[in-house]
Order: sequence, then structure tokens, then C-alpha cells
Amino acid sequence: MDLEALRHGNFASLGTAIDDWTKVVDYLKGYEKDAREDLKAKADRAKWAGLNATVSRQFISKTAGEFADALAQATTIRDVLRDTRDELVKYRGELNRAIDRGRDKKLSVVGEAGGGFRVFVSVHPEPPNSEQAVKDLRDELQGILTKATTSDSTAARVLRAIAEQADYGFSGVSYQDRDSAAEALQRADDLAKLAKDPEKMSKEELKEFNDTLAKYKDDQLFSARFATQLGAKGTLQFWTEMSDLHMGARDGELEQMKEFQKNLSMTLATATLSDADAMQAWKKDLVGQSDKNFVSDAVNMPGRTVGAYGYQVISSLMHQGKYDEEFLDAYGKKLLERDMAPAGSPGMGTTDLWKSDNHQLTDLVFGDDDGRDPMVGFMGALSHNPEAATNTFDDKQVLEHVLQSIKYTDRDGAVGHALEAAVMGVGVGETPTGPAPHTATQVEIMNNVMHLVAQPDGGKDLVSKGIGDSFGNMASAYMPEISQSLAGRGAESIFLTDSAAPDGLNRLDATRFLYEVAQDPNGRAGIVMGQTVYTASLLEAHIAHPELHDGGPEKAIRTISENSGLIQGIVGHANADAAISDALASEKEQNDSLKTKGDLMKGIAGVGIGAGAAALVPQGMVGGVVSATAGGYFGAIAGIAIDRMMEGQQASGAADRAIYASGHELNDYQDSVIKQTQDSAIESIEMYGSKLPPESTRNEIRDAVNDGWRASDTVLEDAQRRASSASSPSTGSPSSTCPAGAATAPPGA
Repeated sequence: MDLEALRHGNFASLGTAIDDWTKVVDYLKGYEKDAREDLKAKADRAKWAGLNATVSRQFISKTAGEFADALAQATTIRDVLRDTRDELVKYRGELNRAIDRGRDKKLSVVGEAGGGFRVFVSVHPEPPNSEQAVKDLRDELQGILTKATTSDSTAARVLRAIAEQADYGFSGVSYQDRDSAAEALQRADDLAKLAKDPEKMSKEELKEFNDTLAKYKDDQLFSARFATQLGAKGTLQFWTEMSDLHMGARDGELEQMKEFQKNLSMTLATATLSDADAMQAWKKDLVGQSDKNFVSDAVNMPGRTVGAYGYQVISSLMHQGKYDEEFLDAYGKKLLERDMAPAGSPGMGTTDLWKSDNHQLTDLVFGDDDGRDPMVGFMGALSHNPEAATNTFDDKQVLEHVLQSIKYTDRDGAVGHALEAAVMGVGVGETPTGPAPHTATQVEIMNNVMHLVAQPDGGKDLVSKGIGDSFGNMASAYMPEISQSLAGRGAESIFLTDSAAPDGLNRLDATRFLYEVAQDPNGRAGIVMGQTVYTASLLEAHIAHPELHDGGPEKAIRTISENSGLIQGIVGHANADAAISDALASEKEQNDSLKTKGDLMKGIAGVGIGAGAAALVPQGMVGGVVSATAGGYFGAIAGIAIDRMMEGQQASGAADRAIYASGHELNDYQDSVIKQTQDSAIESIEMYGSKLPPESTRNEIRDAVNDGWRASDTVLEDAQRRASSASSPSTGSPSSTCPAGAATAPPGA
């Protein structure tokens, strides 16, 4: 900064800008609150269908998010300007006081062309020690100007970086002061420089590198700066060499590298959220590097010409963090095109594609995976970005290929988590903060998944241990849609939901899906937990507010109870049919899984969604349904039902018949369903002071559950016969524990 500019600086205009930004911040605080508490809340609860259920709700949600981002960005800009103004005023005072002290020593200071300045003695003869006094004053003034220049330039750098983060709208970048933002940018530069020669990195530098990534992994300015300074190719080369340098790591070094890979992955994921021109180019270049060969220069292996494909390096850094949706769409399109290239049935050639030619000699993942199958990492990225997951699996051909490929690969668990995100709209590890009604696209994907699993010629092979748990979670989340599909038309006012496509599931496929998934202990636990929560929630809703169904609570309770008997009957028959060599081991596995899911569901039952299966009151009735939460859902009785179920799992051994203890005795299982349903109804009657007669209600529930249970025999028989006939018309129906001869009828028919 020039001496004269600081010496005579008038920062009133800067003060005016700060005042203006302060007004903007105050306005945005109100707008952000209105957008969050009014606009978005109403959109979440709106009973919309068609495009409104997807496009309008998503648009409003993003608009509300823009207000939050705008507030964060405006606050940061205001604070950066204020810090800079305050510092420049301080440096101006220091400068003028120093000049005044020099004047007392007969020294003068003048500015020169080009921004420099000159200090000289203003009297003759010169006082003693004048030469040293001139030097001291010059150095002092230069130090002040250097600090002022740094203050001004770092502010400009930070403000420019903030503005570049979003092409449109706001980035949401937030800092308490200018120095913290400037420090983030400087640390990014330091790490990028260090990463360009990882072989020279000391243990101390590696620890500092990891600590810095851990501190700034969610910082968009830092992340984008680090990625662009290193470059797309440089980023992949860096990880290839780091993987080679630490190959075979054990104990403390292994744990350190696991943490390093996690922090690096999350940093790069955050970087992709930036819309800065440099980051846009980085993302495009990264996708372009996917089919390139990366060989480590860090390890002396003469003649080595192969290392890893770019696909493998990129995906090895995708297990953690939420990557940008558009970036995942672009990368996934190219990766899937490669993964689907081999000839043959869907999914067959994927193992040979990535693992047969020994192309990858570098183990790119510190942990259980080796990074050779890039789809594992990509599926991990999708599991943390529900929007991108939905986009990917909206293509039926892609869905079939990916799902069938788990038969030939080890990617089943990763695929399962990605599918959960796609159909449930919640990323793995995220805790929902409010109701998230399923979109029509999500329901269609779920319907397509069910159809693939329902196929008699290999569909059940998809329910492996690695993905059965995910299928169970998905069934749990879709219990409202499953219930409506099994009940048929006319039950909409009983099976409450805000789904955009409540009738979007195929009844036959839903039946066979439940049957196949229930043969996996973890899948079975998900279905049982979801159905129990939904039933308890529905009973509470209809007993608390009889006006929800014009046939009165008695008819609603009967239909709900029949549905409970039907679904739990399907589960019970699947459990009995499962060829499990060790019943006690299976029982323990299911009980452990039920406890895990129960802890998770109960932990988020306060927001009324569990895994998505709570009863949601139609939007038009929310204001009058006083016992529902602000979001319009019922969860009090569901929480009690979860407790009761979990308490029942404390018994061990096949001889203990606690509630839902997983034996293979259908009668005991049926009695458990009856008791759980009765208890939920009676607790609701007592909680809301309903005039429904308790004993009569218990009796009606018993009859209804039994009717539903008997219907499950017929429904399963018909589903297996029709599926077998569709697959092979000339063959007979497969053997089944279900009796034949009864006509198919949904509950309540």
C-alpha cells in the first residue's frame, strides 16, 4: 500500500459499505427464518402429487437453502470488510504517529512516484545520530505499510475467493473474521506444495498434513484452493504415490493412513461443491483422467509400467464425504459405461474387467477394500448423496446391471447403501431432521428393485448377507406404500402417507420381495421393525383422531390389524421356509439386528419418521390434528412399541418365547403379532382417553390379525404360482408351505 494512500486514507466509504452489509445481514436473518420455518416447512408437509411433489418441493427446499447460504456469505463479507477497515484505521494512526515522532527529530517523510517514500533530515546542520534515526523511521514506516498491504491484499483475496465459489446464488462460505479465511487459503497452498513430492514428506509433516486436512475438510475455500493448486492429475498422482509409500502399513501407521484417506476424501468432496471456474475445470479434468494409467514414482521398481486406472484412484477417494451431484452424474456416466461394456447378462463381466489383468498393482484403500473395483467407491459416494443416487438408479438399465453385478463381485454392501440413499432420500450416516416424503421417482426405483428381487429365476440370489440388511431398511421405509399396494384401492385414508406415489408399488412384486428379504435375518429385522412402527403410528393416529377415516376408528383399526397380520404372516412363513442350518445362530443374528435398528429408530422417533414409516397426516388436516407433532406425524406409541420389542429380545435360546423372539414356530410368531398390535391400540386408547371399549378392541384386533395371517398363505401361494408361471409356463408351481386352493384377497376385501 502506498504511504500517501494510507496517510491520508478516508475510510468513510468502507464504513458505509459495512453499514450497508449489516443491513443486508439483518434483512437476511428474517428472510432465512421465514424460508426455513414457513416456506420449507409447508412444502415438506404439502400433499402434492405429480410434478409438484418433486420439482416444486425440491425447488422450494433449494430456495430456502439459498437464503441460509446468502446469510452466511453476507455475514462473512461484512465481517471481512469490518476487520479490514478497523485494521487500516489502526495502521493509519500508527503511520501518522510515527511521522509525527520523526518530525520531533527533525525528520521529514514524503511520498514518491510509484508508491515509494523517502525519509530525510529537514534541518541543517543535521542533529547527532540522524543517519540512524532516518533508518529507524524508514524501517518502522515500511513495517506499518507492509502490514497494511497484507491486510488489504488478503481481504481482496478472500473476498474474491468467496465470490468465485458460486456461479449463481450463494456459496454459504462462513468465517468469523478475515484472518481465519486468509489462514485457510495459506494452509491450502502449503499442503499442495508438500503434496507435490510426497516421498520427501517426514513423519512430522505427514501428521501436520493429516491434522490440517481434519481441521479444514469441511471448509470450501480451503478445499477448493488445495485441489486446484494440486491439479486433477496431480491429485491422483499424489494418492497413487502415498498408497505405494505406505503399502503394507500396520498398527499405528495403518490407522493413521485410514484417517488420512478419510480426511483427504472429505476434503476433495467439499472442493467439488465449489462453482469457481478453476474447480469446474478441475472436475472436468478429473473425469478426463479416469481412463489414464497412474504409476507411482515414489517406489523404486525398475521396469514398472502399470499402477492403477484413474477410475480406481478416483473411486478410492470417494468412500467418505458428500461429492457434488453434477460431478457424480458426470463421473458415474463414464464409469458405468465402462462397467457395463462387457458382453453377456447384466453384471456378469465386471469382475474380469477390473480384477483379471493384474493392472492395478497399488492397493489404494487402507482398510478392508483394495480399491480394484471402482464401483465400490462410487457407490459409497452415492450413498452420501441421495440426489445423485436417485439420478443414477432412475435408469432401469443401470439399476439392473448394478444390482445383478453383486452376484459376481464384492460390491454388494456398497450397492445396498447407495440404493438406500436413492429410494429413501437420506444419506448413509445422516439423521433425518423432518419428514421426507418419497418422490414419484424414488417410488419407481423402489418398484423396480422389488421387481428384480421378485424374479423366480435368480431374484432371491440378490438377497445376500451384504445387501439383505439394506433391502430390509428399504422395506421399512416403504411400509406405507407396501401397505397400500397390498390393501388395494380405497384404503388411502387409513394407511396415511405423504408419498408422491402411494400406490406406485406392484402388489405381486411387493409380496415376493418381502418373502425373499425376510429370509435374511437382517432383512427380516428391518421389515419387522418398520411394520411394527408403522402399525403403532397408524393406530395412534386413528384412535386419537377418528375423523381421519369416515368409517370410524373401528374399521380403521380392523384394516390396520389385518394388514399387520398379512405382512407379518409373509415374514413368518419366510422365516419358517428359510434353510438355516443353525437356528440358534440365526435367532441371535436377527435379535442383534433388531436391537441395532431399534436403537436407531428410537433415537430419531422424536422427529416422527424412524426409517420413514411413521403415519403422516394429510396436509389439509394438520392444523386440526392437535395430538400430532408440528410436522403432522404420530410417534409416541411407536416409541413404546420399539421399547417393548427390544425388551422381548433380551431372552436368548430357541425355547424362550418373548415378543418377536425369532423361532420358527409360526403359532408363537402369530401370537406375538397379535399381542404387539393389541398393546399399541390399548396404549393409544389410554393415552388419548378414547371411548373405544378395550376388550372389544382386543378381540377385534385378534380376529383381524388372524384373518390377515391366513390371507398371507393365499397371497404367497398366488404370488409364487404366478411368478413361476410367468417365468416358465410349462412347469408347475414350486413347493411351498402355503396351502393351496383359496382365492386371493387383500386385507379388508
